[in-house]
Amino acid sequence: MQIGLVGLGKMGGNMRERLRNAGHTVVGYDTNPERADVDSLVELVDRLDRPRAVWVMVPAGGATQHVIDQLATLLKPGDTVIDGGNSRWTDDEKHAEELGRRGINFVDAGVSGGVWGLKNGYALMVGGEKETVDDLKPVFDALKPDGPYGYVHAGRVGAGHFSKMVHNGIEYAMMQAYAEGWELLEKVDSVDNVREADEDDRRAAQPVRRPRGRGGREGREVDGGESTLT
Repeated sequence: MQIGLVGLGKMGGNMRERLRNAGHTVVGYDTNPERADVDSLVELVDRLDRPRAVWVMVPAGGATQHVIDQLATLLKPGDTVIDGGNSRWTDDEKHAEELGRRGINFVDAGVSGGVWGLKNGYALMVGGEKETVDDLKPVFDALKPDGPYGYVHAGRVGAGHFSKMVHNGIEYAMMQAYAEGWELLEKVDSVDNVREADEDDRRAAQPVRRPRGRGGREGREVDGGESTLT
């Protein structure tokens, strides 16, 4: 499958490589000419066969809006824009409406995986119309990790970035909990090996597989010692 990719930083550049390794044709554009395959968005669009798909991987806010505004004037009805940055989910609704008036499809994709995604794959939370999302499935399948996990069509436009927002909130709360736990261990005189105490507790809380439950879905449990979190 052909796809355009705008924004070739640490994640975008690795995504381009992972997609190419899976046999897809990627035309990449970046404001840094050393990273780019083409010199402009105009050239990127011209290099793609219709119906085109262009993945935007730039910082949320003004940068994303600027790229989408440009693509709105360059793409044609039936083409698709995918926003894979960290845009606010309400902005997705706005962008879908703006592009929709021109007959251009819009999909939002929350992407998790960082610089390790090239090797391990990316967790993808996607929002958009089913037909449009299904057309992009070969790209999502190439980006996600091997196996049955790592991709979900979360719902309509905005659902992908909303899910990623919740995902980030959980992740940051866990990081904060680790930091506060470390601080508590340091505060008491009786604990004189904070690092080992902290690492031992985290090893004990590693997820373990649990049997398939209702709906036939396999889950994970976190054994926290006195209680089990599912």
